[in-house]
Amino acid sequence: MAPLPTWTTPLFACCMLTLVVGCTGPRRGGAGPKIYICTDLEGASGVYKFTQTRERETPLAIEAREYFMGDLAAVVRGLRDAGASEIVVLDGHGNGAILPHLIPPGARCITGTPRPGPLAGLDETFDGLVMLSFHAMMGTPDGVLCHTQSSRTENRYWYNGVESGELAQIAAIAGHFGVPPIMVSGDEATCRETRQFVGNDCVTVAVKKGLNREAAELWPFAETRRALHDGAKCAVAAIPRCKPYTIRLPIQAKKQWLVFDKPDAPGRLETKEGTITDILTLLDF
Repeated sequence: MAPLPTWTTPLFACCMLTLVVGCTGPRRGGAGPKIYICTDLEGASGVYKFTQTRERETPLAIEAREYFMGDLAAVVRGLRDAGASEIVVLDGHGNGAILPHLIPPGARCITGTPRPGPLAGLDETFDGLVMLSFHAMMGTPDGVLCHTQSSRTENRYWYNGVESGELAQIAAIAGHFGVPPIMVSGDEATCRETRQFVGNDCVTVAVKKGLNREAAELWPFAETRRALHDGAKCAVAAIPRCKPYTIRLPIQAKKQWLVFDKPDAPGRLETKEGTITDILTLLDF
């Protein structure tokens, strides 16, 4: 691995304009921007095996959550250094990734279930969405721990004919409130998927390189956390250029997944098609 990342390494994709204008964002009556962070676990520094993410209390699982909390702390510091006045974090991983004793100063974390709505606490008052520790959609050859919603049943989703993963799903729900994605972190495949769906103005920070679904080239935490911190600062500066991501309604939707009639039998492919008229029910399909 090369020395600490520069602005042009794969670790961190940031528009050069940001370096010129400085890391400042919109102001709300003198206050800094209000940021919503939706998190996952598979895209964190050092995470590359499903055994790190599917369990909750094993040593591997606890360690993975400590890795994730280090990434979160770096992003929160970067957002605060850039002037963010309020930061709300949603624990978006299925069985939870937040370790309460490691919540960084300046952030409030929403965790546990059930929660009201798909992105609890998000509304039109937020200036930007950060998607932290995300992963590529199911079927991505170089996507570490790639899946969409369920890695066990290997779900796949199409909206108006476009196959979409969790990144697009969350961005679309935020788009309902007019909140633009300003930063995404994960592996290199996740960053590539970000540019495909939400464009180049959204800051992307890669913290590893996928080799296969459970194989990755991992990078030193000192480098990935520095990149996450600097990326978060530039994400605040990118807010005026970032646009909400939307999917045209009504959505013609298709879902495919595997059904296992017996635990040791091969999965049987099921397909469902239908129409989604409310973006807030996207994850219910």
